[in-house]
Amino acid sequence: MTIAALAEPPKARARPRTRWKQPSILPGFGLAMGWTLTYLGLLVVLPLTALILRPWELGLSGVWATLTEERVLAALRLSFGTAALAALTNLPLGLLVAWTLTRYEFPGRRLLDAFVDLPFALPTAVAGIALTAIYAPTGVLGEQFAKLGIKTAYAPLGIYIALLFIGLPFVVRTVQPVLQDLDVEVEEAAQTLGATNLQRFWRVVLPSLAPSLVSGFSLAFARAVGEYGSVIFIAGNMPLKSEIAPLLIVIKLEQYDYAGAAAVGLAMLVISFGALLAVNAVQVFLAKRGRA
Repeated sequence: MTIAALAEPPKARARPRTRWKQPSILPGFGLAMGWTLTYLGLLVVLPLTALILRPWELGLSGVWATLTEERVLAALRLSFGTAALAALTNLPLGLLVAWTLTRYEFPGRRLLDAFVDLPFALPTAVAGIALTAIYAPTGVLGEQFAKLGIKTAYAPLGIYIALLFIGLPFVVRTVQPVLQDLDVEVEEAAQTLGATNLQRFWRVVLPSLAPSLVSGFSLAFARAVGEYGSVIFIAGNMPLKSEIAPLLIVIKLEQYDYAGAAAVGLAMLVISFGALLAVNAVQVFLAKRGRA
C-alpha cells in the first residue's frame, strides 16, 4: 500500500438505496387503507364511472349534439361564469370579514362570527326563498334597485347574489385560521423598518394568505357551480337567459332523457375538474414561492 493511499480519507460506505419508505410504526395500515379504498370506490369512483359511461349510449355524435345545443351552452356559460365571478368577489369580501373578526375586539364579535356560518346550516331552499323575497321587484332591496332600472331577481344578477351568499363562508373559514396563526411580530418588524400599512399588507401579510385565499376560491367556486336550491327560486329559470346547468339536468331527467342529463353532467365534471386542477397548480406555486 502506497503512502498516497494511506493519506486518502476512508471512503464512506455507500448506503443501500431504498425505493420505498419504511412502513409506519402505527398498526392497522392495511385495514385503514382497505376501508379507505372501499369507501372511495363506492362513494366516489363508482358513481363517477357511471356518469362517464352513461352518455355514450347516445354515441359520439349524440353526445356532441347534446352538448352543442344552444340551450346547454347557455346554461353552462351561466353556471360557470357566475360561479367564477362570485368566487372572485368573495375573495376580498371574505378577507375583510376574516380580518375584522381576527384583528379587532368589539361588542357582538362572537355573534357576527356565528352569522358567518349561517349559509352552511341554512337549507338552500330557505335561503332561496329569503333572497327572492328581499330582491324581488316588490322586495325591500329589489324595489330600490327597480327604481334605478336594475333587475335583481329573475335575472342573472339574482344568481350572482345567491352564489355570493352561499360562497362567502368558505373564504372566511379558510382564511381566518391562517390570520390567527400569523406572527404579528413580523408585521411589527416591518413597521419599525419604515413600511407603511399598505406595504405591510402587500409584502408581508398577503403572501402568507395567498395559498389560503386560493383554497377559499376553489371551495366557493366548486360549491357555486353545483348550487341548485338557493338559485332556482331567484333565477327565474328562463331558457337561454337565467337557466343554470343543474336545473337543465333535472329537466332532462323529468323528460326521461337520462343519457342527455348524464352528458350535461359529464361536461360539468370535465370543466370543474380542469378548473380545480388549474387552481391547485396555482396554490402549489404560491406555496413553493412562499417557502423560497
